[in-house]
Formats: sequence, C-alpha cells, structure tokens
Amino acid sequence: MKLIDEIFEFYRDKLTGDDEDIDMLAFALLEEMTYDDLMNIIKDLDKQELYDLIGLYMIETLKGKFAQESYGQQRTSSPHSRNLH
Repeated sequence: MKLIDEIFEFYRDKLTGDDEDIDMLAFALLEEMTYDDLMNIIKDLDKQELYDLIGLYMIETLKGKFAQESYGQQRTSSPHSRNLH
C-alpha cells in the first residue's frame, strides 16, 4: 500500500517500531483523516490489499468479541461449577 510505504519512509528513523509507537502513529494519522480520505485509500487498494485489510479487520474484531464473551462467562460462572480437586 502506497500510504504505508510513505509513512514507513518518513518515520523509519524517528520511531523504534515497537507496538506502542505504531499504535500511537496509526491512531494519530487516522484522527486527522476524513471519511473521504479513508474512502480514497480504500479505492486505491488492489484486490489483494483489500482482502488483507478486510480479513485483518474481521480477525481482530472476532477475536475481541470472543474475548469479551469469554471474559463475561468467566465473571458470571458459579463457584459450584468449578472442579476443586
């Protein structure tokens, strides 16, 4: 993706590349973008990039939903259902 290449080239010597830096950078850039900016990025993607983007979104969103459900189940489980042996 052209945008990612440009961001990488600009920040490669300014950031460490750890998860925290990348998260902060991504959210800061997204905050400055309009809906039209985002749609233009989507329109410029080739087929594989679009599949990758949507696939990653689906995977991460589903992981979050399953994690929330699992967390909710653990919190509401009865102490009687535990095996204490």
